[in-house]
Amino acid sequence: MNRHILKTLSQTGMVVIALVVLSTSCKVGKKYSRPELNLPSKLEEMSIDTSTIDDITWWKLYTDTILQSLIHEALENNKDMLIATARLKQYMAAKRIASADLFPHLSADFHAEREMENYGGNNEEISPELELEGTLSWELDLWGNIRWGREAAIADYLATQEGQRALQMTIVAEVAQTYFVLIAQYDELDIIRQTLKAREEGVGFAKKRFNGGLTSETSVQQAEVELAKTMTLVPVLERKIRLTQNSLALLLGTYKTEIDAWKRLDEQEMPEQLPAGLPAQLLERRPDIRKAEQELIAANAQVGVATTNRFPRLSLTSSFGRENDDLGELLKSPYWFFAGDILAPIFQGGKLKAQQKVSEALLEQQIYAYQQTVLVAFQETNAAIMTVRKAKEVYEAQSNLQAASLSYQKLARLQYLNGVIRYIDLLDAQRNLLDAEIELNNAKRDELLSMVYLYKALGGGWQRQ
Repeated sequence: MNRHILKTLSQTGMVVIALVVLSTSCKVGKKYSRPELNLPSKLEEMSIDTSTIDDITWWKLYTDTILQSLIHEALENNKDMLIATARLKQYMAAKRIASADLFPHLSADFHAEREMENYGGNNEEISPELELEGTLSWELDLWGNIRWGREAAIADYLATQEGQRALQMTIVAEVAQTYFVLIAQYDELDIIRQTLKAREEGVGFAKKRFNGGLTSETSVQQAEVELAKTMTLVPVLERKIRLTQNSLALLLGTYKTEIDAWKRLDEQEMPEQLPAGLPAQLLERRPDIRKAEQELIAANAQVGVATTNRFPRLSLTSSFGRENDDLGELLKSPYWFFAGDILAPIFQGGKLKAQQKVSEALLEQQIYAYQQTVLVAFQETNAAIMTVRKAKEVYEAQSNLQAASLSYQKLARLQYLNGVIRYIDLLDAQRNLLDAEIELNNAKRDELLSMVYLYKALGGGWQRQ
């Protein structure tokens, strides 16, 4: 009997080995290949730099230590970032679940029961039973159904990981952007307050000249109107500052709305240019593109799952253990059995075929979505490169305008004191100077923001320090 059992087990083992070899060598479905993208030879015109943005991490780009600390705080406390981290843990566990289906499942069960039977009412019998059983079950992946599912789960996990990196890149950019906007508003408020002092001095000066009979009351009224007009700018700007502070606090994941210190715009240091690199490098740098491709890989794997669902499945089950009505005799009462089940779909009203067509249609959508993501990325990058160049030109032009306006205001003030021009001409020169200083401040802000947009568009900013 023992020889017969050993022979049976040996034959069974050979069959299992043969089936395992078969199951790992056969995989029905189309292997993933990246869609044709027809990439341009270079990015925006005049951008022929072949180096890579990967050489510049965000903490090397944003050298302002105050900004660096804000970015660190946002990456640690931003609620969207924490949600993305938790979601990544979820998909990591799902990936492990899908991988576990490739291996045999072993379970154990200890069962004890005591049954009383009394047939006819006068024949009471109590039957105890003890059972210790182990079960080994394994679905052989003959056509690749489980492997396709595992590939889809891995792609979903990697897509989630790239989504987290894309979010991190966005948070870094948004903190830098909000910080630059906020300090630009602080600087603009300083400009307006300095202008208010000049307006107050102008009112006092106009009153003295009027009292001395050197000018009419019109000049006094004009000076007071200009002072009142300038004062209206303060609460409007203070409201903007508070809203920007709230936006920054939301990014940082805190209720604190004010920052303790900051550097003025003219103290910010940014590189003159960033290495854009070649178009193909953009596909590997930008996490949103990599995320879209992983989603495409997952959709392709789901087609494989739906296709192989139409094929028969082979499941192997083996149970072994001990069973007796006496605990002392339990270990002396072995039993085992080995079984194989073939599950084949025969007729389901076209359900499985329709499910395959659904997955194929979803794959087609993901192909277009991936191509669209790449297209948008290139458009954003080209626009960002052009914006950086034009922002520098605007800043240079505004610098010239501010310098000219300052010279004109100084000359107009001197001419007014000497009675050459009217007070309205001096006010006009002062208005031009205020506008020029605010626009220069905005131009510096826009130049910094353009570098933030370009750095993000090129796929920089998601690396952790």
